[in-house]
Amino acid sequence: MPRAKAKPTMEWAKVDMHIHTPVSSLCYADKSVRFIDILRKAEERELDVIAITDHNSVAGIAAFRRRLETLQFLQDEQRLSPDEEAELDEYTRILNRVLVLPGFEFTATLGFHILAIFPAQTSIRKLEHVLLELNVPEDKLDEGTSVIGATTDVLTAYSIMDRAGALVIAAHANSTHGVAMQNFNFGGQTKISYTQDVHLHALEVTDLESRSRRSTAAFYNGSKPEYPRRMHCIQGSDAHRLEKEPESKSNNLGIGDRPTEMLLPEVTFGAIKALLQSDEFSRTRPYKPAEPIDPVKQAQEAGPSLVTSFHERAVVRNRGYEAVLRDIVAFANTNGGTVYIGAGPSKGTIRGLENAPQVQTELQKEIGTQITPPLEVEFDTLATSNKAVLVVNVPKGTETPYLLQPGQVWVREESDTAIAARDEIVRLVLQTLAENRPPVPVHEEDPEQAEKDSSLVEPPRTGVEIVDSQERDGIRYHTVKDLRNGSVVQNVTRFSARRLWRYAITERELHELDLNKVTWRNDLGLWKTYKRGGEVRYNLVQRDLDGKLHVYYGVTEEGLHGPWEEFAVTAPEAEELKQEPVPVG
Repeated sequence: MPRAKAKPTMEWAKVDMHIHTPVSSLCYADKSVRFIDILRKAEERELDVIAITDHNSVAGIAAFRRRLETLQFLQDEQRLSPDEEAELDEYTRILNRVLVLPGFEFTATLGFHILAIFPAQTSIRKLEHVLLELNVPEDKLDEGTSVIGATTDVLTAYSIMDRAGALVIAAHANSTHGVAMQNFNFGGQTKISYTQDVHLHALEVTDLESRSRRSTAAFYNGSKPEYPRRMHCIQGSDAHRLEKEPESKSNNLGIGDRPTEMLLPEVTFGAIKALLQSDEFSRTRPYKPAEPIDPVKQAQEAGPSLVTSFHERAVVRNRGYEAVLRDIVAFANTNGGTVYIGAGPSKGTIRGLENAPQVQTELQKEIGTQITPPLEVEFDTLATSNKAVLVVNVPKGTETPYLLQPGQVWVREESDTAIAARDEIVRLVLQTLAENRPPVPVHEEDPEQAEKDSSLVEPPRTGVEIVDSQERDGIRYHTVKDLRNGSVVQNVTRFSARRLWRYAITERELHELDLNKVTWRNDLGLWKTYKRGGEVRYNLVQRDLDGKLHVYYGVTEEGLHGPWEEFAVTAPEAEELKQEPVPVG
């Protein structure tokens, strides 16, 4: 049997197929620009393909070819001057990197602009023949002007260009001189034919990055009965200058300022044309420069959490570094974490620190005198939005509880720092004792219990479980296990609990588990879903080997792992939680 052909390797190519030269004399910014300058700029902008598209003329590409032929002739004759040799070397180097396609921007009847782009080796004679067939006056061929009088209607122009082998693109279709201007009334059937014609390969648009339902690409996505053909939409710079003036507010772009990326098997004219004639619309996209990773902005996008906090200011009036120190102690007593100083919790709120080294020195001194037992933290200074942000990396403490003078114990609860309750302090003490206890010898383990434990699916990694409940003097006391860190706190009431713990205890006291509402997958079950702050949370149930039911409240998607992940897919639409008030008394 014949072997199947291997799929070609596909790579993204950066393409700008709408570039003018000084031949477009009436509208080009700097008449002294040479073709080598255009190539240099294309290389600088890391373009893989450019198309030279002067107005109704190919004089620019013709002049470039003549210059290159002259240099090659002088090289063959060994008559190159040092400057000419350097120029030829530069041409050769860049042309091995950048594919240059010849073409033109044609002005059709009624002033509509159309790009015709041809294979790289197309002769100047053929290009000029096509222009003459389009009724561009012979005496206008070298002028590079968009104003040339009556020529050829749009549909006939499409046909002539396509038959000549060109890639036919409606220039800036949604803007001035475009065939798809939404506010320009030239007849519904005419506009349909101008944008759906079989000889038209793509629309060049100026709003390719827009996600609006009114964008050009959204309009021509094939969903409208009168516009059934989905159109490829690309973008180009329409550059009439090397680069955009920094202070200019106009849309006069420079080379490579608005390129398109195309996923191609090879960087050739044929590959580009085949793509724009295909139905593979996912292989074109507006080019977006890769932004360097900014860890501060990434942290802001994630927001405050169990392990992250933000402070726009290092020092608060009359309280000094107290707020920062509380977070440091809380992280050490919980799971460790990172404190960002000079950045707020909301995306883009960067105040920065005027003297980060001084703040670090002062804060390090405060940590040494205000926190016991001694705690080692790491500092780093990051630059974001041209401002300095001090980062404090706090490890999970090994000698809990850590105290902030005059003896306060702080812990982290979700995205907040809170004063520790009595039982939380006891748990921190026991945690340190347990970590320093010698390991239990293997022969002392219960083999039967070890076998049971190994066969159980691990609980979710977020949320809380009410391990036990007792009533004393009319008040219900609960033992709460925090699944994020495994901590167990006793004697928690609905009145003393905060946030997720309070929700879990309220659910336990007011809403008994209804097994008829549980969706089971073997011994794992989904009871209900809800939203808190826009984030979906799950109340889950697990049946252990002894038949006991464990309820896990407020589990986030980050806590789902292994078999639990199936509930993230099948969970019904969750509603925003309306927290029930805690009764007084």
